[in-house]
Amino acid sequence: MKTDFTEEQKYIRAKKKVDEIKGFYWNLLSYCLVIPFLIFINLKTSPGYQWFWWPMLGWGIGMVFHAYGVFGKNILFGSDWEERKIKELMDKDRFN
Repeated sequence: MKTDFTEEQKYIRAKKKVDEIKGFYWNLLSYCLVIPFLIFINLKTSPGYQWFWWPMLGWGIGMVFHAYGVFGKNILFGSDWEERKIKELMDKDRFN
């Protein structure tokens, strides 16, 4: 199996990665704008019960998973772990 990529394939992969990063930053921007607005609404209408913690926590957990999906895979496994694993399994099959 050939693991070298053509320029077009490299471009497509890079474009996909840029779109993932851009999506994460748009999500982060909306989080930073919406959560303070929810805090303001909560504290103005019913300061006795602080319900803004629930959407902040839920959305924050979602942001952590989104960040891991965009940035974390490369940190833990390296950017070409899939290709290395394919090559390793093909070599293993070839000698069996």
